[in-house]
Amino acid sequence: MSDRTCLVTGANSGLGLATAIELAKRGHRVVGTVRSEEKATPLHDAAAEAGVEVEHRLLDVVDAERGAELIDEIRPDALVNNAGYGMSAPVELVDDADASALIDTMLLAPVRLARAAIPHQRERGGGHVVMISSILGRITMPMTGWYQAAKHGLEAVSDALRQEVAGDGIHVVLVEPGFFRTSIFDDLDRDAVRYRGQGYDSAFARARQTLERSTWAMGDPASVAKTVAKAIGSSRPRARYLVGPDAMAMDAVNPWVPTAVRDRLARFGYGL
Repeated sequence: MSDRTCLVTGANSGLGLATAIELAKRGHRVVGTVRSEEKATPLHDAAAEAGVEVEHRLLDVVDAERGAELIDEIRPDALVNNAGYGMSAPVELVDDADASALIDTMLLAPVRLARAAIPHQRERGGGHVVMISSILGRITMPMTGWYQAAKHGLEAVSDALRQEVAGDGIHVVLVEPGFFRTSIFDDLDRDAVRYRGQGYDSAFARARQTLERSTWAMGDPASVAKTVAKAIGSSRPRARYLVGPDAMAMDAVNPWVPTAVRDRLARFGYGL
């Protein structure tokens, strides 16, 4: 267990940072990817505070060549695909370039890295690929359509990949957090400014009010990190791990609410 090498993408903040530290605490060799040397500082500061050691490598996950090189260098026993960003915007206002950039980062890049890691894991007789998805990979709501498209796609391709490589002892795991204390407000505010005055200002305002009212229920990223570590430490991990009471509640209720009712509630909540 303690000699496993774990590669965590997007390890400078939020869920990725918490996961890198948790895995290091459990005795694994941890390599976290960041996009600049400056962004490596929070990772090493957190590791020092926790009394553990982590390594970092520079990687923009959309750089396919660099990603393949890094996988060949590290040969991870466990790959945690966490890097990404939020997008809160109505579907009609997102142009092809922005939609493509999001899909490349949130869907294509994790699969590319997994594709590069699997031969190494197969050679040593097994491994883990953990995809950090979201409750929004299971359900949908307004104002996050493209983000949800990426997460729904990630879930579908992960299901297929899991079935394809299970015979080689490789476990593909989806971790589906609810809303956690990460950069969610920053992402929302950024997009509200970008798309201001195009017919959805009230929906952005309603979305922020809803988030503000629910901050008390937002979880600590450490709970997601513990779930990832649990999956990596298991020889028979589950296919999916919902994390957070909000995610569990939404998943439990969603199948029982008719689509027309869900639509009305969503439109009312966002003022649409």
